Amino acid sequence: MSSTAKKVLVVEDNLMNMELASELLTSAGIEVLQAPVTERGMEIAREEAPDLILMDVQLPGMDGLTAIRHLKRSEETRGIPIVVLSAHAMRRHAEEARDAGAVGYIAKPIDTRSFVTRVLSHLPQS
Repeated sequence: MSSTAKKVLVVEDNLMNMELASELLTSAGIEVLQAPVTERGMEIAREEAPDLILMDVQLPGMDGLTAIRHLKRSEETRGIPIVVLSAHAMRRHAEEARDAGAVGYIAKPIDTRSFVTRVLSHLPQS
């Protein structure tokens, strides 16, 4: 993997969703970090400083929106853009995600045709 490869952290407790997102991103040349629980995702965010975080909302333990608020309050992680992945595709859920600090919202199930393009649109340009 080249040093210019973008790094995306996927925080997702559903193994099938994690594998699909990871496979799609890896095939696009993106380095993928994985966390099945929120707390581990927050640790990885601090340790690895990914270019983007994809955060599920419904996670065991701390929910994704609470995690986003914590990440956005932290000096170490506040600059990392976060996109919510959620099966709840209602407008108010997208608004809640933005209010928490997310820059985008991708509904599940993941649309394999547009997923990478949507993720890339939120990655900071170097």
